[in-house]
Amino acid sequence: MAEDVVFERVEPVVPVRDLAAALDRYRRLGFTAREYQGDAQYGFASRGGVTLHLTEWAEHDPEVAGAVVYLYVSDADAVHTEWAAAGLPGRLTAPRDTDYGLREFGYVDPDGTLHRVGSPS
Repeated sequence: MAEDVVFERVEPVVPVRDLAAALDRYRRLGFTAREYQGDAQYGFASRGGVTLHLTEWAEHDPEVAGAVVYLYVSDADAVHTEWAAAGLPGRLTAPRDTDYGLREFGYVDPDGTLHRVGSPS
């Protein structure tokens, strides 16, 4: 292994069926969202130090395959309150304390992406 190689960050690529709808959804979740300025149906959603890439994939079936991203935040309850107020479609679970020391909740969006959100308990 190359011990001098540093992994600097990760930016997951999440499949979506409708890029415009996904960009709108991420904006409503408090992200800055923008479309790629090229030919591909591709976009970016950023908030704080987090960036997700969004790729439109017409064959994507959320009942067959989905993505999972874990977002570490400073206050999971505050983010939950904000996301609940957005009134977005999908499934939002209540925050709970875990046995591994985090307060977390989940949001599954219409594209089948599970967003797990956690902060220290």
